[in-house]
Amino acid sequence: MKHLLLLVLLIFVTACSSKKEGNMIVNGQIEGLKKGTLYLQKMNDTTLVSVDSISLLGTDQFTLTDNVASPQVYYLTFDTNTSEKRIMFFGEQGIITITDKLEKFGINPKISGSKNQLVLEDYFTMRSQFQEKRLYLLKANFDAQKAKNTKQQDSIQKASENLLKRQYLYTTNFALSKPDTDAAAYIALSELTNANVKLLDTVYTSLSENVKNSLYGKKLNRFIENIKKEESKD
Repeated sequence: MKHLLLLVLLIFVTACSSKKEGNMIVNGQIEGLKKGTLYLQKMNDTTLVSVDSISLLGTDQFTLTDNVASPQVYYLTFDTNTSEKRIMFFGEQGIITITDKLEKFGINPKISGSKNQLVLEDYFTMRSQFQEKRLYLLKANFDAQKAKNTKQQDSIQKASENLLKRQYLYTTNFALSKPDTDAAAYIALSELTNANVKLLDTVYTSLSENVKNSLYGKKLNRFIENIKKEESKD
C-alpha cells in the first residue's frame, strides 16, 4: 500500500512539473478574476493560436509561458461563456508582468518587462491624439452633411487628408527614431500599410541588422517587395 501511494505521488509530481516551459514568462494578476481561463495567444500567419493557458479557480494570479524566437505581439485572452476580451502586448524573452482588473479587462492594463512594449505604448499615446482629431472631423462632416453645406464638407475633407499625412509622417519619424527595436518594424507594418511605399522603404532601410532579420523586419521587407512588384506591372 505504501509503495502504491509513493507511485501515485511520483506520478502527481511528474504531471505537475511537466507544465510547458519557455524563454518568456508572462505572469501577473487580474483583480476580481476568481474563475475562468486565461489564454496566451499569438498570430501564426493569419490565424490566432493559443500557445498556453491556465484555468483559475479561487485565485486571480497566473503564469503563462512560450518560447520566443523573435519579439512579437501576443494577446492575453480571458475567455468566458459569454464574452472574449484581450490584452495586447509585445512579447519577448524574459519575464513580463501584467496586472489588470476584471471589470475593465484590456482597457488600461499595466505591463512591464518588455522594452518593445514601452515603445509601442509611447507611440499609441500620440496616435490616440490623431484618433481624437479624426473623430472630431467625422462629427463635423456629419453635421455639414445634415446642413447641406458642401463648402464646409470640402474644407473638412482637406483637413482630414492633411491629418492623415501628418500621422503618416509622425509614424515614419517615430519608427526612424527607434531603429534597434522590433516595435519600429511592427508599427510600420500595422500603421503605414496604405502610405507611400517610400515611407515604408525609409523605415526599413533605417532598421538595425538584427531587426531586419527579425519576424517583423522580414515581414516588412516582403510587404515592400510585393508593393514594388505590383507597381512595376502598371
